[in-house]
Amino acid sequence: MKKDIAEYVGRCLTCARVKAEHQKPSGLLEQPEIPLWKWEQIAMDFITKLPRTSSGHDTIWVIIDRLTKSAYFLPMRETFTMDKLARLYINEIVVRHGVPLSIISDRDSRFTSRFWQSLQKSLGTQLNLSTAYHPQTDGQSERTMQTLEDMLRTCVLDFGGNWDSHLPLIEFSYNNRDHSSIGRAPFKALYGRKCRSPICWSEVGDNRITGPELIQDTTDKIAQIQQRLQATRSRQKSYADKRRKPLEFQVGDRVMLKVSPWKGVVRFAKKGKLTPQYVGPFEIIERIGPVAYRLSLPDELSGVHDVFHVSNLKKCLTDESLVIPLEEIQVDEQLHFIEEPLEIMDRKVKQLRRSRIPMVKVRWNSRRGHELLGNVKIT
Repeated sequence: MKKDIAEYVGRCLTCARVKAEHQKPSGLLEQPEIPLWKWEQIAMDFITKLPRTSSGHDTIWVIIDRLTKSAYFLPMRETFTMDKLARLYINEIVVRHGVPLSIISDRDSRFTSRFWQSLQKSLGTQLNLSTAYHPQTDGQSERTMQTLEDMLRTCVLDFGGNWDSHLPLIEFSYNNRDHSSIGRAPFKALYGRKCRSPICWSEVGDNRITGPELIQDTTDKIAQIQQRLQATRSRQKSYADKRRKPLEFQVGDRVMLKVSPWKGVVRFAKKGKLTPQYVGPFEIIERIGPVAYRLSLPDELSGVHDVFHVSNLKKCLTDESLVIPLEEIQVDEQLHFIEEPLEIMDRKVKQLRRSRIPMVKVRWNSRRGHELLGNVKIT
């Protein structure tokens, strides 16, 4: 009987919508491949809503090389047009390092615009956008932005003034300090030696490599960086997967979509604290990578991106043909409604510890054209 009750509750559409899960998040950690060369695969994001400076800057465009971890912090205005952003990108990145093979970013409206996508397509760059409401895809940018914000707060507290006046020195400090993931400073990983500064003048002057030795040394260092990155990624994945569980769906499965990340935001025609934890069910129409799926959303959700991470989904076991709307049942003043048995479907005996209970499965009629299935205890 306990198993039957659990199965019955699992098929309840209302329970599937409102009950929160108390299990590990679904989906093991999936990491992008390690880049083969410098500035071939980059990541980018924006830090917005900063205090407006005397120069009118209120946003920082963060662009990182995923191999050497070297970064550019470009001050700008949030109202910059895509034409200005494209010129800034070409002048600061393409001119210095060439056209990258791929760009990882979130689904910012500037990155999803037709102008930006057509520009990168003409340059031959692939755009790898994160899935909706799953910022872990762009973890490199998120971690760099966290470090940048800490350094900005420190400089503003200690030195005062506008934050954009400290930004060049912050970028220099970030690129010239050792990173645990690559085992060296980004500047040294990019150029083969540390940046010349007052604290390492003698060190830079003592290690001069020229000719073919410089090419071989640079190639060896890239191989060392890739090995360190692989070890760091393996350690990170082992830690992350301890708190997650694997979960897969098939095309055609019906799933419920978690809406708790949108609390306080009016979406899915719902608002307030008593909104359902899940909406749906929706059908899976395509699998996008190991942990992302494309859903068939209704027209009223056309403004929502239809690809979601597996952690925002759970399988729907509800048989919609057996769901009876409550408004279709005639209930009297004492909260009773009349049912009539139509036919006996099955007979069985329920075996308990000290007794046996004969059971009969009966098809009932609720006098509203709906048929119900239920078990009756024979006394």
